[in-house]
Amino acid sequence: MEQLRHKKKAGNLLRLLQYLFSHYGKRLTLVAVCIVISASASVVQTVFLQRLIDECITPGLTAGLPAVWDSLVSIILTMIVLYLCGVTASFTYTRIMAGVTQGTLRNLRNDMFDRMETLPIRYFDTHAHGDIMSTYTNDTDAIRQLIGQSLPMITQSFLTVTVMFFMMLYFSIWLTLVVCCFAALMLLVSRKFAGASSKYMMAQQKSLAAEEGFIEEMMEGQKVIKVFCHEEESKKDFCRFNEELFSVGEKAHRYGNSLMPILNNMGNVMYVVLAVTGGLLVYFGAPNLSLTGWDLVSIGIIISFLNMARQLSQTIGQASMQVSLIAMGLAGAGRVFDLIDQVPEEDHGYVTLVNAKRNADGTLSETDHPTGLWAWKHPHQADGTVTYTELKGDIKLEHVDFGYNPDKLVLHDISLYAKPGQKIAFVGSTGAGKTTITNLINRFYDIPDGKIRYDGININKIRKPDLRRSLGVVLQDVNLFTGTVLDNIRYGRLDATDEECIAAAKLANADDFITRLPDGYNTMLTGNGASLSQGQRQLISIARAAVADPPVMILDEATSSIDTRTEALVQAGMDNLMEGRTVFVIAHRLSTVRNSKAIMVLDHGRIIERGDHDSLIAEKGTYYQLYTGAFELE
Repeated sequence: MEQLRHKKKAGNLLRLLQYLFSHYGKRLTLVAVCIVISASASVVQTVFLQRLIDECITPGLTAGLPAVWDSLVSIILTMIVLYLCGVTASFTYTRIMAGVTQGTLRNLRNDMFDRMETLPIRYFDTHAHGDIMSTYTNDTDAIRQLIGQSLPMITQSFLTVTVMFFMMLYFSIWLTLVVCCFAALMLLVSRKFAGASSKYMMAQQKSLAAEEGFIEEMMEGQKVIKVFCHEEESKKDFCRFNEELFSVGEKAHRYGNSLMPILNNMGNVMYVVLAVTGGLLVYFGAPNLSLTGWDLVSIGIIISFLNMARQLSQTIGQASMQVSLIAMGLAGAGRVFDLIDQVPEEDHGYVTLVNAKRNADGTLSETDHPTGLWAWKHPHQADGTVTYTELKGDIKLEHVDFGYNPDKLVLHDISLYAKPGQKIAFVGSTGAGKTTITNLINRFYDIPDGKIRYDGININKIRKPDLRRSLGVVLQDVNLFTGTVLDNIRYGRLDATDEECIAAAKLANADDFITRLPDGYNTMLTGNGASLSQGQRQLISIARAAVADPPVMILDEATSSIDTRTEALVQAGMDNLMEGRTVFVIAHRLSTVRNSKAIMVLDHGRIIERGDHDSLIAEKGTYYQLYTGAFELE
């Protein structure tokens, strides 16, 4: 299991690097060059520090300053140039990485949102919305730290240690062996502490997400909490979430914060051991082995070595502190790529909805100008001909079976038809399959068995955007977006004029309350229309469907959240809206379906009764018992 997890992290890292280079290859190449210059400059300066001591300071103490002046100026100028090169390179790659990091996050968010908009409804029905939101916030923030901080620091640390190792060998192999022993011990300690910190950091992220979800739930349910005096229980529940977050967070930072002091102290011990060892080598004049051969250890070599040893311990410590951030970043990248890799909604349809005009012989043809007449453009693959069928709203279901899970059917052998202008009502208890039928008409889900025909065309042949453009839907749960009332109505048809939106509002009987708002139709709505009543929000939703002016309307419990007085207004508006259209109505209030052409009574996914109101009442079956109150809808 652990091996599989490491493989997944490595795969996420490789894909993230490929993603970075595909968008910012040239910039990252420049960053790599700058990091090499920065790392090399910081280490190579120690060579000139050794020369400064051995060629200038030590001889100058006996021969005088004039004797070493030229060498002193040359070495100091060289060190200044190296320092300026290192600072310039660091500044350059830091600035570049800031742009690369934010640009990558922008691209990832765009890719996620683009993919999310192509996903089927099934994905959103099976994934918590808070979990999806977390990929846009917590996971992208973890990637930000990984790209902008951890990867550059790890890269520079690796290059610094590599260059430093060869520089140490250049000075003294004996002292290098001492450093290697301490470095191996420091890496072992770092691995243990960083691994534990990484583990608890991941747990902290999960606990943080759980606590944020709980807080969001409590904020949305404040009225219910206060009505049922549930404040103390909510506090206890929050304390439980908070205590869990504290526990894993305390452990994560305990290991993380303990690592640097331990490494610093080990570095201090290494510093002392090197100083003593080097001092003994100088005192006894012991031969020194280096890459250049046998020589004596000088004061300059010892000081340069001590400087590199200090720099090495700091580099290892800084790199070790990034391990947990790298683990979090790679986990976040995995979740982001999981969303991007989701399979888009399949659409094999080729029949499209076009503006049409009626020719002199009564046939239809396509036109680029809006005519108010729509037709299905049907290219026939067999002979290459194209036919046009007028959009009327004739819908027929033939022996439809469907289940959200293949092993459990929700609908069984559903057959019904709705002629243009007819109102079809679905009645039944919760879970009977009413909403599922409308989901199939929208092609939110495709059926494995049976057929659904729209104006005689199998809807599987119709492109989903064109199919949905011909349908208007009013849901029980209303979603209003941040913007003006007019903008929310225009959401039904983006090219609708202000006059058309106002006319749609009047048709839905929403104009009266809208004109009484502070800024009328220009009143800003936020928080899903929190300042409006449920009934007012539903009226705007109905106006939104009205402005779309589709030939088929689906009303899913459209009046269930509206009071009796408002229901009368809405019902009158809906009667105007439904005139001349094919309408599917799902309702708990049976008074709203009395004038339906046909009423379908569903039970456990089967149509058990069908007919108009009077005939079903005469049968004295399930509908009669529901209508008279003998049974109640659940």
